[in-house]
Amino acid sequence: MLSADRDFKPGGEHFAIPTQGEVEGKLMVSELVAVACLQELLKKEHAPVVERVRRRILRDLKHRCRELKLCTDDEKATASYASQILDSAVKEAGCR
Repeated sequence: MLSADRDFKPGGEHFAIPTQGEVEGKLMVSELVAVACLQELLKKEHAPVVERVRRRILRDLKHRCRELKLCTDDEKATASYASQILDSAVKEAGCR
């Protein structure tokens, strides 16, 4: 069952490990939301919006990586992956 607040529902503790379908479903939804948002944002502006989004993502990732106490290599890999995902979403949105 896909639910954004599954952990807070009664009985959620019985399903601590998500199924493969749940993980795939959540990834699909995340991708669709990201692409739809980018398409709407990029209707009016192109490069400036993407670069602002990129800077914000990298800034927020850096903060979260520090909270998780990730090593420098993991932080760099995370930032690289985020950039790849953003580039892929922008390409999917048909804006480059």
